[in-house]
Amino acid sequence: MSDRSTLDANKALIQRNFEVIWSQCNLSVAAEIIASDYIGHIATLSEPVRGVDGFKQMVMLYHVTAPDIHFDIQDQVAEDNKVATRWIACGTHRGEFMGIAPSGQNLTVTGMSFHRIENGLIQESWDDWDALTVLQNMTGDVFESLSMRI
Repeated sequence: MSDRSTLDANKALIQRNFEVIWSQCNLSVAAEIIASDYIGHIATLSEPVRGVDGFKQMVMLYHVTAPDIHFDIQDQVAEDNKVATRWIACGTHRGEFMGIAPSGQNLTVTGMSFHRIENGLIQESWDDWDALTVLQNMTGDVFESLSMRI
C-alpha cells in the first residue's frame, strides 16, 4: 500500500502529462514524464505505442488534427502505482484525422486513462475515448444513411 504523498505525486505526474504534454504540446518534457520503455494501449490503434518517441508521435497526431486541443481532468483516483483519470478534451478539427479532411468543427470528446507508474515515470497506459462522437462531429451523423424511416 502506498502512502498519501506517493499517491499525490502519482496523480500530479498524470496531471502534468495532460496539462504540459497533451494540452500545451510541450514534447520537450516527455522524457521527464514517460519511461523510455513505455507501452501505450490506445483504443483506436491496432498496435501499442512504444517508447518516448512513439508517445511523441501519437501526441503530434492529435495536435495536427486539433492544434488547439485541451484536456480537462474531471476525476482522478490513485491506488498503489496506478492512477485512473476521467477527462474531457476539446479542440477544433483543423487537420486530417484517420483520412477525414478538416471540417472546422468544434470537437468535444470524453475519455478515460489508466496509467501505471514506475520510478516516477509513466510506464504503461490504457486509454479509451468516445471515438464515435468525434467521428460524428467531423462528418455529421454517421448513422443517417443507415436510419430507417417508420
